[in-house]
This record gives sequence, structure tokens and C-alpha cells, in this order.
Amino acid sequence: MGLDLDNINGQTPLEEDEKEGLLIPTIATREELDEFEQQNIEEAMLWVFSRSVNAGTILTEKFICNLHKRMFGDVWAWAGKFRKTDKNLGIDKWQIPVALKKLCDDALYWIHNETFTADEMALRFKHGIVSIHCFANGNGRHSRLMADIIINTVYKMPLFSWGSDDLLQDGKGRSDYLKAVRAADNGNFEQLLRFARS
Repeated sequence: MGLDLDNINGQTPLEEDEKEGLLIPTIATREELDEFEQQNIEEAMLWVFSRSVNAGTILTEKFICNLHKRMFGDVWAWAGKFRKTDKNLGIDKWQIPVALKKLCDDALYWIHNETFTADEMALRFKHGIVSIHCFANGNGRHSRLMADIIINTVYKMPLFSWGSDDLLQDGKGRSDYLKAVRAADNGNFEQLLRFARS
């Protein structure tokens, strides 16, 4: 396989068998991969924001997996399927379905009981799902889109700006984002709340 992926800080490396799931054999570099994935993600965004969905629909394994498949399914054969390998991030692969169900149930409780502000609820869900790391790749982008879907469709608020920077490239934006995620790992969501709206 000729796919040469230089991972940047915070990216999860793909296993060789996961790389074999590439559906476009002409892709050879990270830049080409990012370009094809971004086209696919934009199509997924058009799909999701052109329909009416509610929290009960969004916060389900079916929707979460379908969204990942729509985001990456033109590029990866395993898109929308839970990862089959353990990674440097996330929980054990066998725990994914149960942990995701618990997170979705918690999030529905947070919404119905107004446990957190709208932004904090969406970002706590984003943090929870990226911590589970459901998929072989694309978890950060998927979790950010999930937060955008929640804030926009459930709360009718504007999408997050995510630092108005390209988070796929090494730089200040990605560094600030990773610092905010690490603070959230320790229960402090203030940095992530600020970053998401900066």
C-alpha cells in the first residue's frame, strides 16, 4: 500500500489493515487524503443540516454511525463502523457500544433537565464521544460536527467556530484546541467553551 500518512500531534495512527480500507487507490499523501475527506464531510453537512432532526434522533448509535459513514464513506470502507483495534486514545474496542449508549442517555438527561448551558452540553457530548473514540479515524472531526448538530438543531444556536482555524494542520489553532481538550479530560471545560466560540 502506497499511502504515506505523516500524523501530526493528536492524530490517531491507522493500522495497516485499516489503511487497506481506502476506497480511492490514487490517494498517496496526507494532503490528498484530507482533501477527499473534506469533500465527503461537506456533503455530510449538507445532508444533516437540510433535514429536521431532534435530540432523540441525534443521540443514538444509529445516527452517530450513519453520520460518520456520510462523512467518510466515499473514502474509507470502514466508515460508520466501530473500530476493531485498540488505539492510543479511547476505551477498549469491546466497550464502545455500552459507553456510547451511556453517553447518549446522559446527554438526553442533560438536555431534558437543563443540567448545563447549551454550549456546555454540546461540548460535554463532543468530549465524551471523542474520548470513547468510536471509529478508526475521523473522531475529532466527527465529534465537532456532532457538537455543531446539537447546538444548531436542538438549541437553535449558531454553529461553533472552533477557533476559526484549520485544526487538521499543526499550528496555534490545533495546539489551543488540544490544550482545551486535555483540560476537559481533567473536568475543566472552560478552555473548550472559550475555544469553541473563538
